[in-house]
Amino acid sequence: MAKHSSEYVRVHGKICTKSFYLLAALSLVGIFLIIVRFAEGIGAVTNLSDGYPWGIWIAYDVATGTAIACGGYAIAILVYIRNRWQYHPLIRSAILTSLFGYCLAGFSVMVDIGRPWNAFGFFLPSRWQPNSAMFEVALCIMAYCVVQIIEFLPTILCLLEHSKLKRLQKIFYHFHPQHTAKDEGVVKDALEWVHSAAAWFHPRFNKALIFIVVLGLVFPTMHQSSLGSLMLIAPTKLHPLWYTGFLPLLFLVNCMFMGYSIVILESIISSYLLKREYEVEELSGLAQIVPCLGAIWLGVRLGDLIYRGQVPAMFLGDFYSCFFLAEFLLLAVGSLLLCSRGHGTSPRWLFISAFLMLLGGALYRFNVYLIGFNPGLGWHYFPSFSEVMISVGIVSIELLGYQVLIKLLPVLPNPHQHRNIAPAQRELAPEGAVVRVG
Repeated sequence: MAKHSSEYVRVHGKICTKSFYLLAALSLVGIFLIIVRFAEGIGAVTNLSDGYPWGIWIAYDVATGTAIACGGYAIAILVYIRNRWQYHPLIRSAILTSLFGYCLAGFSVMVDIGRPWNAFGFFLPSRWQPNSAMFEVALCIMAYCVVQIIEFLPTILCLLEHSKLKRLQKIFYHFHPQHTAKDEGVVKDALEWVHSAAAWFHPRFNKALIFIVVLGLVFPTMHQSSLGSLMLIAPTKLHPLWYTGFLPLLFLVNCMFMGYSIVILESIISSYLLKREYEVEELSGLAQIVPCLGAIWLGVRLGDLIYRGQVPAMFLGDFYSCFFLAEFLLLAVGSLLLCSRGHGTSPRWLFISAFLMLLGGALYRFNVYLIGFNPGLGWHYFPSFSEVMISVGIVSIELLGYQVLIKLLPVLPNPHQHRNIAPAQRELAPEGAVVRVG
């Protein structure tokens, strides 16, 4: 007997767990300090100065955070460009993570701007500076946030299409305890109309979604390379170990292997905490791609240093060479572990390897934007407690939102369906489609 199951499922369980309250508390601390920042000025919560006009808010929340949030971009390349549809089950959770990461990165820029009341000028074309790499980064990040919201819309449509929306009825009855039979009829008719409208719109939207996907591939390619281009304007302030004309290429490749790494980590952590089966088949495939990208990045990096005669600077044993070697070794060891036979199918080794790759990639961006940046004598910077807690609060909001939405919306792949469906049956399956199994 044939059976039907959705490609994605909600996680059943309580929303208000211990981790929910912990993340909510950290989020509230961050929000409070952000309010202080806007009420009393940026100097009240940061150690920024004219020499260090940006700190960890830009180094992490924008430069590093957007790279960590490139999981949706990396999986989209794999599915829609390389036609590897067996990885399609991973795309919703990757898009959700990317959506939170990019939206909060854009918000953190508003927190970092010294005169936030002038931010409206970005929306006035007369004030645009198209020759600026920073302008391109801002424009692409904002556009990509909109694209990701549209890309995530099928998740909501799928819920409206297949759910009986009993929860919405319960909410209405809770806030209107004195409702009448007529009210119940009106609510039922309205929900049925929503159900029918979603069922009509969903397949038509899927047909047009490919054009949105193309934009979703173009924007990150532009702004990730531009994040590297941005530091080309500081040849005398960025240490020679990191200053190179290959910065745009290195940042682009860096965001791709970081994107795949965060997808692996996210899948393993969520499977462990939610007691789901590990998606070993899909993750082992990703594990074959990450070391290739890591080898390309390491090859370009090392070749550039040899060409520029900076190899001796790698082994001076000073502050800068130590951070360089840490970054380089993390990526090299992570790539080698993923290449090792047997490690690509072990969730434990997949987690360790992906974590090393992610940590090394993040350290590289910190090195370029903060650690390797030296504005000159007399300038020093170390983040204040408030700066750190605002960044912690922003990350907590992201984790909290992800935790809540996977319990409200069908985001994670259905393990029963993907275990039983042959690869040929998955091919070209539309977003949110019901697939026949058995």
